[in-house]
Amino acid sequence: MAADRVASAKGHRLADQAWLLMTLPPLFWAGNAVLGRAVAGSVPPIGLAFWRWCLGMLIVLPFAWPHLRHDLTPLLVRWKSVLLLGTLGIGVYNTFQYIALNTTTALNCVMLQSSMPVMIVLMSVILFRDRVGAMQGLGIAVSLVGAATLISHGDPQTLLGLELNAGDVWMLSAVVVYAAYTTLLRRRPAIHGLSFVVVTFAIGAVELLPFYLWETAAGHPVQASAITALAVGYTVLFPSIAAYLCFNRAVELLGPNTAGLAIHLVPVFGSLLAILFLGEQPHLYHGFGIALIAAGIVLATRRRT
Repeated sequence: MAADRVASAKGHRLADQAWLLMTLPPLFWAGNAVLGRAVAGSVPPIGLAFWRWCLGMLIVLPFAWPHLRHDLTPLLVRWKSVLLLGTLGIGVYNTFQYIALNTTTALNCVMLQSSMPVMIVLMSVILFRDRVGAMQGLGIAVSLVGAATLISHGDPQTLLGLELNAGDVWMLSAVVVYAAYTTLLRRRPAIHGLSFVVVTFAIGAVELLPFYLWETAAGHPVQASAITALAVGYTVLFPSIAAYLCFNRAVELLGPNTAGLAIHLVPVFGSLLAILFLGEQPHLYHGFGIALIAAGIVLATRRRT
């Protein structure tokens, strides 16, 4: 794949740090899941998603503008792929997740989200006939066990007791959608990362606009409040702009199957955030689960070294 054009040598070095690029998105997404659950019932899900992408697009646009002039031709040539990626990764995925967080538990949500790396591998096999090496497959399996250990608090009976409800169906649908987005990123045009992000953000915002208007007309408007400002502000800056720039670049560097393992870090950071900010006590299973996830990522990544 063609590398993004970067403005300076320092920026180029940062854009090539695959481990850093894999680490930041799950940190921001873990915060997004916690925040989305916290504001469920206070901030309507489609409204949150709409303003997230609309404001994100407006913030990135001035920085992307110089690159857009050069990238217009490849964008127009590959417009169908760009439209599909914007619809899946921006318009649909996060909206489904916010809807899910209104009616499902955080445990179920994270458990379903942790299945995404496996789903990405399946999508790669189905859509592109990719082959999964033994080492990569082992790494994915070990990482999945680590995620399950964190989610279940080291008790497998917890996983056996999970019951699916409507929110879980929404979240499972979101997982399938984002797995498809990640796999299809290899078809993005060879353009600057800022150009790609601003265009896909715009696609998602435009597609969500009629649903946002419908939600508002149905009696669920976005209220001007400190909670709304906090929720929108965080989702715009971190899970949107920063996370998507990093994750898209990680997929470009490592491929979808390996970069997708970053999703297993979501319960890692979720656990750490709960310990730091919610006063939860660290346990042995935290260390065991995190160690397994780290080992799985190392195993899967070694395939490319």
